[in-house]
Amino acid sequence: MREAAPFGKSAGAPVSIQAADTRKNLLDFPPLSRFVKSRWYPAILQWPVLGVFIFIIYELVLGPSQAHDNLGTALTWVLWWPLLPIVFLFLGRFWCAVCPFGKLNDIVQRFVGSERPAPVFLKKYGIWIIDATFILITWSDHVFGIVENPLGSGILLLLITLMVVISGALWERRTFCRNLCFLGGLAGNYSRAGAFRLSATPAICASCTTQSCYKGSEAAPGCPMFVFPRTMDTTAECNLCANCVKSCPNGSIRMNFRTPSEELWSVKKPRIEVSFLAMVIMGIVFVQNITMLGIWSDILAWFGSELHLSNYAAIFTISFFVAMALPVASLFIAGRVASLSNRDGALRNFTIFGYAIIPLDMAGHIAHNLFHLLAEGKSVWFTFFGLFGKEIEGASTALLDNATIQALQYILVVLGAALSVYSAWRIAKSNYGGTKHSIPSLLPFALLILLLTWANLYLFSMPMAMRM
Repeated sequence: MREAAPFGKSAGAPVSIQAADTRKNLLDFPPLSRFVKSRWYPAILQWPVLGVFIFIIYELVLGPSQAHDNLGTALTWVLWWPLLPIVFLFLGRFWCAVCPFGKLNDIVQRFVGSERPAPVFLKKYGIWIIDATFILITWSDHVFGIVENPLGSGILLLLITLMVVISGALWERRTFCRNLCFLGGLAGNYSRAGAFRLSATPAICASCTTQSCYKGSEAAPGCPMFVFPRTMDTTAECNLCANCVKSCPNGSIRMNFRTPSEELWSVKKPRIEVSFLAMVIMGIVFVQNITMLGIWSDILAWFGSELHLSNYAAIFTISFFVAMALPVASLFIAGRVASLSNRDGALRNFTIFGYAIIPLDMAGHIAHNLFHLLAEGKSVWFTFFGLFGKEIEGASTALLDNATIQALQYILVVLGAALSVYSAWRIAKSNYGGTKHSIPSLLPFALLILLLTWANLYLFSMPMAMRM
C-alpha cells in the first residue's frame, strides 16, 4: 500500500491554521481588544443568557401545555435552534462562550468542583458518546414528540442540566463541553467550516516559556476546553471564552475571519468519528425534512406493510436508522471506489474526505431551520403577548412567503455543495497533488456530494408542515 501524504500537506509542506497570517487581527481594534480582555467578557453576556434559560425552563415546565401557546417552545425551537448553525458559520463556537450550560458548569466548579481529570474513556471516546446522544435526542423527539410538547422539551433541558452538574462536580474544567455535549459536537463540526477563528502566532509562541494560555494566570483561568493555542490546528474545540487572550503575556493570540471551509483543507490528524458525525447529521436532516412532508405518512405505511409492523415507534426507529445508514454507507462506498486509485483504503478515504461533506451538512441544516425561523418566526411575538393575556388568533406566523423561503433554501444548499466539492478537491490535491491519483480520488466524492445535493433540493421543493 502506498503511503499517503498526511492530510493537509501538499508537496511536502505542512499547512496549518497557525501559518503566518497577514489577515486583519480583530484584536488590533482597541475597543474590541479592551472588551475581550476585560472581566466583562464573556460574563456580561453569560448572565443574561442564563436568566433567559431559567425563564425558558420555567415556561416549558409550568407554562401552557400546547406548543403554539408556549413562549418557551417558541424561543427554543423557533428562534434559538434555527439561529445556532448560523452562529457557528459566522462566529465559530461563540455560542459556547455564552452558553448557560457552560456557565452552570463554571459555577459548579467554583463551589464543589474537582480537579480530577476526565476518565481516559471519555477523552478517547467522547465524540462517539456525542454522536450517540445526538442520535438519541433526535429519535426521542420523533417518538415522544419533544418539540411539540413543552413539558418534554423542559425535561430534556433539565436532564442536560443534571449531566452538567454531575460532570462539573466530578471532573476538571469543562469536561462536559469537551467530551459529552451534543451541541458542542455539532458546534465543533460546523465551526471547522466556519468563517471565524482564534489562533496563536507561531513566531511569538516559539520563545514563550509560561504556557499561561493553557495553564492560566492571575488574569484568567486556564483554557476550559484543554486546548493549547500554540499547537491548536483546529477551531473545533475553541469556545472563544478568551481566557488565553487575557492570560497571554506576549499578545500572541489572534482573532480574524477566514474563507469558509478553509480549515477542512489543512487538518493534520483527521478523525473518523468527525466524518461519521458529518454523515449522521446529513441523515438526520433528511429525516427532519421528510417527517415534515405530506409523503411521510405514505412512507410509514409502506414500511409498516413491508415489515408487518403497526407500532409507530418500531416503524420510525427502523426508517430513522436506515436514513442515517444510507449517507454513512454511501461515503464508505465512495471511499472504496477511490481506493482503487489511491490505494489508501476505504476507511482512510472515508475519514479524510468526510470533512468535505461538512459545508453541505451545515447548508442543509441551516436551510431546514430557516423554514422554522421564517415560516414560524412571528410565533415568538405572539406567545410573548400571550404572557400578558393578549391572544392573537388567526394571524400568520410567517415572516416571509413560502416561495421566498424556498428560494433561500435552494441558494444555501447550492452554496454548501460548491464549498463541499471545492473542499474535496483541495483535500485530494493536498493528499495526492502531483500524482495521477488526485482526480480519480476526487470524482467518487464529488459525485456523492452532487447526489446529496439533489436529495436536499428535492426535499426542499415540497411544501413543509409547520410545528407552531
